[in-house]
Amino acid sequence: MTPTSHDAPRDLVGVGIGPFNLSLAALAHPLPLDTALYDRRARFDWHPGLLLDDATVQVPFLADLVTLADPTSPWTFLNHLRARERLYPFYFAEQFHIRRTEYDAYCRWVAEHLPALHFGHRVDTVRWSPDDALFEVDVAPADAPAGSGRRVRARNVVLGVGTEPWVPEPLRPLADAPDLPVVHADDYLRHRDTLLAAGHVTVVGTGQSGAEVFLDLLRHRPAGRERLHWLGRTEAFAPMEYSKLGLEHFTPDHTRYFHALPESVRDRLVPAQWQLHKAIDAATLAAVHDELYRRTLHGGWPDAVLTPAVHVRAAVRTAPARIELHLEHTRQRTRTRLTTDAVVLATGHRARPLDRLLAPLDPHLRRDRAGRPRVDEHFRLVLDHAVTGSVYVQNAELHTHGVGTPDLGLAAWRSAVILNHLTGERPYPQPARTAFTTFGLHPTTRQVPPARQAARLTPLADGT
Repeated sequence: MTPTSHDAPRDLVGVGIGPFNLSLAALAHPLPLDTALYDRRARFDWHPGLLLDDATVQVPFLADLVTLADPTSPWTFLNHLRARERLYPFYFAEQFHIRRTEYDAYCRWVAEHLPALHFGHRVDTVRWSPDDALFEVDVAPADAPAGSGRRVRARNVVLGVGTEPWVPEPLRPLADAPDLPVVHADDYLRHRDTLLAAGHVTVVGTGQSGAEVFLDLLRHRPAGRERLHWLGRTEAFAPMEYSKLGLEHFTPDHTRYFHALPESVRDRLVPAQWQLHKAIDAATLAAVHDELYRRTLHGGWPDAVLTPAVHVRAAVRTAPARIELHLEHTRQRTRTRLTTDAVVLATGHRARPLDRLLAPLDPHLRRDRAGRPRVDEHFRLVLDHAVTGSVYVQNAELHTHGVGTPDLGLAAWRSAVILNHLTGERPYPQPARTAFTTFGLHPTTRQVPPARQAARLTPLADGT
């Protein structure tokens, strides 16, 4: 590993260029900061396997990379439309929620114009150099052998390595078999033709991606011969909580409230709030029902089975291309077996582990009782005082900051918090209040009204 030719240490080095670090790079662009962000991919790609034609982003277009921190930024979605001469068509389309393909194109437009971004480069490790009081970041071309590349020095680091597809333990042996049609939803479009040609297809997972995949398969298979199963652990094919006050859980106010709760309370609260971020958009549920109903118009029912509250206990290969799923209903405690020709795992994502990347920093890292890194209110990993620089994290703090962590609507705010803290200034002033809901009781504020007193009568003007 050789030192970088860039002699002066950078103010900020980023690892990963997903939407969150892309937001930070866009907001950092006009600031007097020397930044560099790296990603092993050849270009920006946002879940390409799920860029279905009709799928929309579940947040309004105002929740782009920058608007909620700086609506005057040149990197807003509206400015993207203006640059592409699409502003008037968008205006007349009257769309508050844009297509996922359009959001991906917008992010790629931003990425192509920011010189601080370096695709095709991987980061192997991050360490602290006490002699220089700087971080050392080992960077190499994505396809280079281990130990090659260069060392970049930085005063601060931001980690935005994102998430990775999660496969339940019983299905991992099948998912790892290259000759079986068992694919994660993240790869759905790449395997779509194979799945459409399969005799029987099972979709596992009752979240948004499961609904979108099931709907796409349903629309493209012949009526009466759909041969589809859709199953998952949740108690129902439940709609996302999308009431206006419910959405206030995705505000800075709720994030600050959540961060201040005791660790044990936070751990109980996150799974209880699953319907805020792991359920299904109501419009998608309606489209599924409409498609199923349409197939009953000439009599009969579609050959599609939708069963919630089911988990896969085991999965085995019964023939070269046949799969047997051992199922259990979580309430009935009944068990059965399902034979299928292909499986789509819409089983979600998990945060990519940081342990390997941060192994040299482990002696400095402070962890909670469950062994997870502690993250402060500025989205910094809590390190011992020997480390004077900051390591910020994006979308790795669900356990400390709550359900808003993966939400695109908080991307600009979190990036602004990080940049405000990093610069020691306020290039992006934040509002004091963002929700009508008051989350929690504040000890310094009188919450209980005084005892009611008898009303005093005011005489009428004529003395009666």
